[in-house]
Amino acid sequence: MDEIVKHSDVYRIMIALVAFVLLFLTIYIVSRYIFKRLKKHVAKTPGKLDDFILELFRIPALWLVFWLLFKVFSIVSLDKFSFSGAITHVNDIFLIITVAWILSKFIKAGTYYLQNKLDINQKDNLNARKSLTQIKSFSRIANTIIVIVAISVSLLTFSQARTIGLSLLTSAGIFGIIVGFAAQKSLGMILAGIQIAITQPIRLDDVVIVEGEWGRIEEITLTYVVVKIWDERRLVLPVNYFLEKPFQNWTRSNADIIGSIFLYVDYSFPVDSLREILPAMLEGNTDWDKRVLNVQVTNTTEFHKEVRVLLSSPDASKNWDLRTFVREKIIDFVCSSYPESFAKIRVENTC
Repeated sequence: MDEIVKHSDVYRIMIALVAFVLLFLTIYIVSRYIFKRLKKHVAKTPGKLDDFILELFRIPALWLVFWLLFKVFSIVSLDKFSFSGAITHVNDIFLIITVAWILSKFIKAGTYYLQNKLDINQKDNLNARKSLTQIKSFSRIANTIIVIVAISVSLLTFSQARTIGLSLLTSAGIFGIIVGFAAQKSLGMILAGIQIAITQPIRLDDVVIVEGEWGRIEEITLTYVVVKIWDERRLVLPVNYFLEKPFQNWTRSNADIIGSIFLYVDYSFPVDSLREILPAMLEGNTDWDKRVLNVQVTNTTEFHKEVRVLLSSPDASKNWDLRTFVREKIIDFVCSSYPESFAKIRVENTC
C-alpha cells in the first residue's frame, strides 16, 4: 500500500513538473510574440524612453512569472514532502532577488528618463552637468542599498545566519575590532563618494588638472573617479583624492577660460605692429569669443623681452586650438615682417 502511495506521489510530481514546464514555455513563447508586437509599436512613437523601458523590464517580468509558477508548483505538488520547507525557503530567496532586481530596474528607468531631459551639449551646461552628476551618484547609492538590503534579508532567512549575526552584534571582541579597522577605509571612501555627490567639487565633464595631467571627469562612482586624459589615457583616482588633495577645476563655475601665448623677441621688435595684426588673424575664428584680446610686455632679460598675448574662449578645448593657431600665425608674421627681431644673444668682440 505504501509503495502505491509513493508511486502516486511520484506520478503527481512528474505530471505537475511537466505541466509547469509546458506552461512556462507557453507563456515564454506568447510573451516573445507580444514583445515583438510591442517593440514594433513603440518604434513608431517619438522618443526612445518607451523602447528602453520595454527592453528593460522584459527579462525581469519573465523571471517574476517563473517565480509565480514555481510557487504554485511547490504548493500543489511538494507540500506534503519533507523537503517542502527547503523549497519554500528557495522560493522566498527567489522573491527577494526578484523584488531587488525589479527595484533596480525602476531606478535605471528613472535615471534614463531624467538623464534624457538634460542637454549637456549646450554651451552653458553647468546646471545640466550638476544634475547629471547627482542623478548618477544617487542612483549608484540607491542600487548599493538595494543590494545590501537584499543580501541581508536573504541571509536572515537562514536561522544560522540570524544566530551568527546576533552573536556578532552583541560581542565586542578582537574580531569586531579587526573588521572595523578593515572596513574603515572602504566606508570612508563610500562616504567621500556621497559627499562629492552632495557638495560637488567635481562634476561629470569638468575640465581638471590632476597629477599634472589635463583631462575631463569621465566617471564618478562611490569609490573612484575616472579622468579622461587629453591623449585618450584614463587616470583612475580614489574618490577621497578630490577631498584631501588640491587640484585645478577649470569649469567649476563656468567653462569660459583665458589662455596665454608667450613670445620671446629682440628689443627692436615693435609690439604695436603685433597689436594691429592680431584682430585680422582672429577674424572669422569661432574659437575666440571676443571677450579678451591683450598684448603686453611682461618681462625683460639682458637678451630679449617677453611678450604675452591673452586670448579668451568658451571652453578649454577651443582655447587650446586657438592658442596653437595664433602662435603659428605670430611666428609666420615675425618671420616675414621682422626676421631680425627673434631673440638673439649678442657677443661683442673687444679685440
